Amino acid sequence: MNTSPPAAHFAPELHIPNGTFDIDFYTQFGAVTHFCFKNDDGSVHVAALEINGAIFHLHETMPWFSALEPKTAHGVTCVIGLFVDDVHAWMQKALKAGAEEISKVTDYDYGYRQGMFKDPFGHYWQLQKKL
Repeated sequence: MNTSPPAAHFAPELHIPNGTFDIDFYTQFGAVTHFCFKNDDGSVHVAALEINGAIFHLHETMPWFSALEPKTAHGVTCVIGLFVDDVHAWMQKALKAGAEEISKVTDYDYGYRQGMFKDPFGHYWQLQKKL
């Protein structure tokens, strides 16, 4: 029986505009939806998704919480680093699903292969693999 505490991990909450109905980009990119709670009008209130064990949430902006989604913030709110087995293949999946390439996949002297894209909501993702 394993009695060690569970490993700590990050689960970023990515904010999306109120009235967002379509989050298919993420499933087309390869995410699995664990749950998606909708508002009365059918828009997404909050969704929990996972890509190869990496959990993240999408949440509509809330008037009582000062977090902004990238378009309203007029820029990047954070960069999500996602470690994957094949950076080139995941970049192609992202682009095919509707992402915009920010930086091409490149091997860097510090020992990482990385490429960056912007998702349809303006969130920046850095795909990476330690070489």
